This record gives sequence, C-alpha cells and structure tokens, in this order.
Amino acid sequence: MTSPSDGLRAARGVVRLLNTAGGGVLCLAGAVDDAAVASFHRRYGREPARVEVIDARSVTSLSPPVVELLVEHLAAGYRAGRPVLLRRSVPVAQALAAAAPGPC
Repeated sequence: MTSPSDGLRAARGVVRLLNTAGGGVLCLAGAVDDAAVASFHRRYGREPARVEVIDARSVTSLSPPVVELLVEHLAAGYRAGRPVLLRRSVPVAQALAAAAPGPC
C-alpha cells in the first residue's frame, strides 16, 4: 500500500510574495534552503521585488542563497529610498550578522 506522500518531497521551507493593503511582503518560513530560493526565482524572477516588509519570523534555518536573497531585497529598498522593515527570527538575525562586513 502506498501513502499519499509517496514520490512527493515535502517542502522544507517557503519563500513567497504577498500583495497586501500595506504593500508587498516577502514571506519566508521554515527551513528555507537552496531549493526554496530556486523555486522563488522561477516563480518571480531574479530581480528584487518591491516590498515594504520582509517577514522572516518563522524561519528555522536558512542557507547562504537565502541570506543573499534577503540582502538583495533589503539593499534594493535602501537604494530606492524606501527602507524595508525586516521581521526576523533568531536564525535570520545570526545569519545576517555573520554576513555583515566587519570594520575595515
């Protein structure tokens, strides 16, 4: 007997764009890995989306491509003069702190 999940790999993490009354929201949740980022790029393209908020409070772990995705979206907002609000989990805060350039 087979189960309904036979042959299907469960998603470990997700990256999605939501349109809300307050503007675009980049949502990340779970164990976000390279596959989740690749799926996001296939769905939405590689250019950073115009978002007002990044909600990463539910992220339990993340890979380097996820950090890159976050930094790209934060930087795009900053360059456009519209800083993006980042709601982060502990793993996200740690990954971004590790990725930040140190003093020269």
